[in-house]
Amino acid sequence: MEPVLNVENLSVRIAGLHILQGVSFTVAPTGVTVLLGRNGVGKTTTLRAIVGLTPRGGEVRGTVRMGAQSLLARPTHRLVRGGLGYVPEDRCVFAGLTVAENLRLAERRGTTPAYDKVYALFPELDRRGRQRAGSLSGGQQQMLAIGRVLLNDNRLLLVDEPTKGLAPKVVTEVAEVLERVAESVPVLLVEQNLAVVRRLARDAVVLAAGQVAWAGDAQQLLLETALTKSLLGVGSAEGHASAASGGATGGKDAH
Repeated sequence: MEPVLNVENLSVRIAGLHILQGVSFTVAPTGVTVLLGRNGVGKTTTLRAIVGLTPRGGEVRGTVRMGAQSLLARPTHRLVRGGLGYVPEDRCVFAGLTVAENLRLAERRGTTPAYDKVYALFPELDRRGRQRAGSLSGGQQQMLAIGRVLLNDNRLLLVDEPTKGLAPKVVTEVAEVLERVAESVPVLLVEQNLAVVRRLARDAVVLAAGQVAWAGDAQQLLLETALTKSLLGVGSAEGHASAASGGATGGKDAH
């Protein structure tokens, strides 16, 4: 099957720094492809470049296609209307608005929002519809951020570190939702928790120094402890410990 996303020779410069240096990879039309790497290698920058959110003045070169559609020349709002869903690392909920208002703002014009699906996945959002988003816990805000995207039909989801900083129980809940979502829409996931990666990912792309250092079967990567250690600085056993504590094996990218 043809990839849903093709990234070819993607280069990004921000404030004089060459963050991405010719990154190329594909995302399969089904399942979860995980983007891995140590801190600061450009994982978040990659997602933001795909969705057109690089900082003003940043320079982006290369080719990014979703099917036959070129993405880099199109503004973010058109990409979203075209079926590219994005869940940012910092969640970006509107703190002063209620949960229901946050969801309503995500509705795409001319479509029927899938509230039944969102509330089936996240019953908490239905119960807390009148609560201000800023007063939600971190886990609840993450549910809201994912729920906003799932209101609409998507051809591809970009999800940036959805379990970072969450309690173990919430990590499990978020992983379960993403597992169910990936049954119907492909996901490009940035995730540091190797136990979550082990559960969700079929394919993996590893970045190092702004370039692709490895790409292939995610489960095979996790079986090779020495390779995982050299690429990520963490072994599979440590990945299990990270999940048990609800933490992540790394932090936020420099960009």
